[in-house]
Amino acid sequence: MKAADYTALHFGWALDEGVATITLNRPERKNPLTFESYAELRDLFRSLVYWPEVKAVVVTGAGGNFSSGGDVFEIIGPLTKMSMPQLLDFTRMTGDLVKAMRACPQPVIAALDGVCVGAGAIMAMSADLRVATPRTKTAFLFTKVGLAGCDMGACAILPRIIGQGRASDLLFSGRVMTAEEGERWGFHNRLVAPEALAEEAQALARSLAQGPNFAHGITKTQLNIEWAVSLDVAIEMEAQAQAICMQTQDFVRAFEAFAAKQTPVFEGN
Repeated sequence: MKAADYTALHFGWALDEGVATITLNRPERKNPLTFESYAELRDLFRSLVYWPEVKAVVVTGAGGNFSSGGDVFEIIGPLTKMSMPQLLDFTRMTGDLVKAMRACPQPVIAALDGVCVGAGAIMAMSADLRVATPRTKTAFLFTKVGLAGCDMGACAILPRIIGQGRASDLLFSGRVMTAEEGERWGFHNRLVAPEALAEEAQALARSLAQGPNFAHGITKTQLNIEWAVSLDVAIEMEAQAQAICMQTQDFVRAFEAFAAKQTPVFEGN
């Protein structure tokens, strides 16, 4: 199946000029996730590895909110009645969504507005870039429901975005991070007016989609895997990665365009 032929069952899906838009669209409940939407999102992000026609991804929510996280009645209630093996199957599935978002080669942009909590905050965290509005309220509220803050990779990823102390504050307390805090701490890459959010996120995605896509994939890979290596190893890994990129036609196109005082047109090869 190609990206253009994909039909989503549990969220909105659109593809336009290389930019895929995923819309969490249960606005009457502030776009909560269900067992089914978790699984479909995981499978979709896994498929992006094989869909080179998708150059960038925007994840957003309908109705002025991003996501209220796991549905209280469709997820949390049933979880209280599951056995340990069933619970582990679920927590591994939700973690697999994060791994799929981080593993897909396309830059993922989260367009955030209103409520962004629980698993919604995790999806925002798992994106590569975050555009938000001043009314965005983000909370990793797992302790509020009697759980640990270490959910879906939060203790690994969040400190690398905002720092250990700030991540500890949010993950222990479950409190709301305001939009201003999020921008000041580096969680939000930028804040825009609510009415400008969709266009700002799409414009950012289009600019990335028009870039050297193969090289973007390399950048994302190195950002992921260099977390756990020494500086010497990281520098050697980047030397090898950049040498690979120097063999691409996009590298040649950039040079030729520069020499001709033109703007390069990248093709991702």
